[in-house]
Amino acid sequence: MGGSRGEGPGRRRYAVVGTGHRAQMYVDALLGPHAEVGELVAWCEPNPARMDFYDDVVRAAGAPLPARYAPEDLDKMIDVEQVGTVIVTSPDHTHAEVVVRAMDAGADVVLEKPLTTDVAGCRRIIDAVERTGRSLVLTFNYRYSPRNTALKEVIASGEIGDVTSVHFEWVLDTMHGADYFRRWHRRKDLSGGLLVHKASHHFDLVNWWIGDLPSRVYASGSLQFYGASNARRRGLIRRPARGSNRTTRNDPFLLDLRDDERLKRLYLDAEQHDGYLRDRDVFTSGITIEDNLSVVVDYARGATLTYSLNAHSPWEGYRVSVNGTAGRAELEVVEREAVLVGKDGRVVVDPSAVTDAAAGGARPRGERLVVQKHWATAEEVEIPAGEGAHGGGDEKMLRDLFRGAEQDPLGRAAGLLDGVRSVVVGVAGNVSLETGLPVRTADLRLGLG
Repeated sequence: MGGSRGEGPGRRRYAVVGTGHRAQMYVDALLGPHAEVGELVAWCEPNPARMDFYDDVVRAAGAPLPARYAPEDLDKMIDVEQVGTVIVTSPDHTHAEVVVRAMDAGADVVLEKPLTTDVAGCRRIIDAVERTGRSLVLTFNYRYSPRNTALKEVIASGEIGDVTSVHFEWVLDTMHGADYFRRWHRRKDLSGGLLVHKASHHFDLVNWWIGDLPSRVYASGSLQFYGASNARRRGLIRRPARGSNRTTRNDPFLLDLRDDERLKRLYLDAEQHDGYLRDRDVFTSGITIEDNLSVVVDYARGATLTYSLNAHSPWEGYRVSVNGTAGRAELEVVEREAVLVGKDGRVVVDPSAVTDAAAGGARPRGERLVVQKHWATAEEVEIPAGEGAHGGGDEKMLRDLFRGAEQDPLGRAAGLLDGVRSVVVGVAGNVSLETGLPVRTADLRLGLG
């Protein structure tokens, strides 16, 4: 990382901008396995209740409490606290503003995906990196997951030849998928929609897997399941505006923040300060993002990606098929095989703990990578076991993040160009949704390389 600010003989000095749910992974890392190399010195957050929550986390770890700053004092915070790196976990639409101000004040940036939500934001960030020489790291943890690494190794080995096409289907279930329609992500002006906020992960994987640049994007999609009009069409009427004031337990689509102490403190107890509601009913009005999306992406060297996303599936996971001139690779990942409802009307959070008979037993949780070359039978590729979130990817990514990336022939650490190349597919896809036309990424003038 550039410069010397925050780099004494001891630990590097970090500040976290945005102390919502996203911040937890980085806070835990700096208080735990990476405490000897990094020191958490400041929060930058408009809501005092959320800082109170994380103060308690820090206090429980026996570490000094970080200083508190409001967003308008970001520059002052970096100067006064001698911050070397700012970790940005604020809402997507704020990323460009925060990154630019942090770099101009002399700090490097660790940024939660996506890079930003639109072309203007991308240009601002690119200009700030070029103008200041500061470092920007994107946290694409899915690259580090053993299953995704295994597919990368198969493709990089040349075993299936040159890639000609990729089919990528991602399904979000009615627990995870529904959550995007309760919170601020439901507004495209704040999140860029699922093509940007969620699928930038997926587009980054494809870019990385095949080592190529997206050149043209065509998208189609709409809101077909969530939202008020879809609810009325299916006879779902007289619904509560939010989940935390419900009086019955017979609706699995309602999120009651009172059921989770962490969510209660971060959002329900905090809403008095900013009015943000984290538990909106998914069938209310005001949703401007899509829940069903399909995208065709042409790549510079000739491969084509067909991608689909569904946000109301009964199970969660993804399927990837990669066709090459010498064969085919197929990866299937089942992250949750079912979303069930208990007798009390609450969603069963971890259906893997339910008996096989109750879960149906037809789609076991797990992952499978199969390679089949021309004129040969299919062979299953062993996937190393991974522990922790995102298939075991989080721990490996955090190690690179806080201790420096090791030599990696697979190039899993992601920087500015990777962030731009991933988000450009979603940004171009949103333009295509508006115009009904394909969009050439070069026309966006983002310097994809």
